[in-house]
Amino acid sequence: MPRETRFGSLAHFEKGGVQVINDDPRNYAFSNLFEVASKAEPYEKVAVGKNLKYVLEAIRAEGTSPWYAASHDEAAIVMDGEIEIRLVKLQEKIVADDHEGTTILEGAPKGQKMGHIVARRGHMALLPKGAAYQFHAALPGVILLQTIGGDLTAQRWKDICQS
Repeated sequence: MPRETRFGSLAHFEKGGVQVINDDPRNYAFSNLFEVASKAEPYEKVAVGKNLKYVLEAIRAEGTSPWYAASHDEAAIVMDGEIEIRLVKLQEKIVADDHEGTTILEGAPKGQKMGHIVARRGHMALLPKGAAYQFHAALPGVILLQTIGGDLTAQRWKDICQS
């Protein structure tokens, strides 16, 4: 039987699942990032995938985010909508090298403007170490952020995983 691939969006998605044969569904994580983002607050970072200390976070992009920075590179994939990513090369180190995950900055960062990226569905942007970034979305969208889990990472496995 041929299978049909359908790519969802924040406005239209179907909840999927795992068909378990001779096992317990609680041994599997299956989350729909569009469903997770539809229930999240703007710019809340909800883990939808994890491998050791690395996470994939679903982010509902809506309006303008605070400024963020990390002690490591991050990558943002726009899954739905159009997101502007503003970048500033930090004048001085704000995040300690041993701090894992994303940090919210207080106010606008000091440093040289690096420019901005306008990313649409399927586009990926590198958010480099040593830079601050801010997201802006005129209409709601979804970002999948690859990062290291940290203080801002919301762990909602019991809410988003099949049981």
